[in-house]
Amino acid sequence: MNRYRIASLFLALASLACISCNAAEESTRPPNIVFIFSDDQGWGDMGVMGHPQLKTPRLDRLASEGTMLTSFYVSGSVCSPSRAAIMTGRFPARDGVHGHFATAKKNAERKMPDHLDPSLVTVVDLLREGGYRTGHYGKWHLGSRHLEDMPQPGEYGFDEYRIGTLIGDDPFDIYSPEVRPVGTKKILDEAMAFIERNKDQPFFVNAWLFDPHATLNPSEEQIEPYARLAPGDVQDRGALQVYYGTVTEMDRQIGIFLDRLDELGLAENTIVIFTSDNGPEDMHIANASHSGIGSAGPFRGRKRSIYEGGIRVPFIVRWPGQAPEGRVDNDSVFAGVDFLPTLCDLAGVSLEDRDLDIDGENLAPIFRGQSIERSRPLLWEWRWKIWSDPHHRSPILAIRDGKWKLLLNPDRSRVELYDIVADPAESNNLSGFYPDVVKRLSDIALEWQAELPEGPMHETAGSNTWPWPKGK
Repeated sequence: MNRYRIASLFLALASLACISCNAAEESTRPPNIVFIFSDDQGWGDMGVMGHPQLKTPRLDRLASEGTMLTSFYVSGSVCSPSRAAIMTGRFPARDGVHGHFATAKKNAERKMPDHLDPSLVTVVDLLREGGYRTGHYGKWHLGSRHLEDMPQPGEYGFDEYRIGTLIGDDPFDIYSPEVRPVGTKKILDEAMAFIERNKDQPFFVNAWLFDPHATLNPSEEQIEPYARLAPGDVQDRGALQVYYGTVTEMDRQIGIFLDRLDELGLAENTIVIFTSDNGPEDMHIANASHSGIGSAGPFRGRKRSIYEGGIRVPFIVRWPGQAPEGRVDNDSVFAGVDFLPTLCDLAGVSLEDRDLDIDGENLAPIFRGQSIERSRPLLWEWRWKIWSDPHHRSPILAIRDGKWKLLLNPDRSRVELYDIVADPAESNNLSGFYPDVVKRLSDIALEWQAELPEGPMHETAGSNTWPWPKGK
């Protein structure tokens, strides 16, 4: 064998070794994590959830490529509490986040802080410490966008970010009416640019959308597929057209984003999570009077309510080779507070030596196709008015433990117990038949509430009377 053939053989072997090393490195690299968070999208607002009219082909496909959980709960029935729980793993009421962050005056009236406490450890802090590059794009609402001195996402662990705001040095408009038809595209484009900049290392990125939160303003082209749902031409917009057109465009943009992830060769080692921050908005809210027809599926309650429809939302996870394709998990109960411990486990970030005071639990096996029975109950509190008809107006407190869900007012003026597995619509109050269950769960809920920061409650909180008592 001459020296040229020996040299060629050596180079070939070296090349194979390099490929082998790269493959080994890729197999041991922690998974990337992409978290797409829609806004005010109900449990039933996807074709795959059985919606008879709404077209969401790309989300339906995402569900077929991964696993769908039908019992995923956010930890607040409006945006800020829901988002705070995902970031911290803590029930938001513990940190005074009882409603959405608003103006300083409104926050003060409700004895709320102006923003999430940046000294709290977040899932983003932990992932960044574990070697992840972290990014956030789109809606934020862990502080008020009206306050110029609000802590920025960098104070919560994000390396790069661009949040929806009309103030400051880098305004990012996803709110104004003329921008609304392309708001989702703007957010996903920013998130994809972050991925392209950081694709050579593990990354975690939030794409927190503003759709389909009111006020909606889809283009004529976007509502055209639903023209038959309103009389006259496409300019005679009905609520169905406005809402469906917005969600279908959101779905289309998510599809473009996921296709680009494939083109970059990143999909195989990327966990994609899709869910919503709370249940669908109600038409009784002024800015949603033209669009508030989102579907809570079979559930009672809408946004603000702590009946199922306000806190139980769609959830899809795609993780090729790990989350089984086309699986529907009807048994596992997973919640927003579980994000922190679960994602850290999936990312290989140990919490063993961390003194974290969190309420969530590590349910990582769910992402690998196992059904898991949680060991900790879930708790909610809603102190304010619920803008909806009486059927959706829940009591102030709720707890779910196993198959049972109890709702009650602290003065026990309303006590409702449901076997939520057999009766997901919360239509058959069993409180009179299981006094031991009522006592056990009400003791837990009332003890928990007694430890929460003190603050006012709206005079109609926990009431389902009609009409409402006169109040604010």
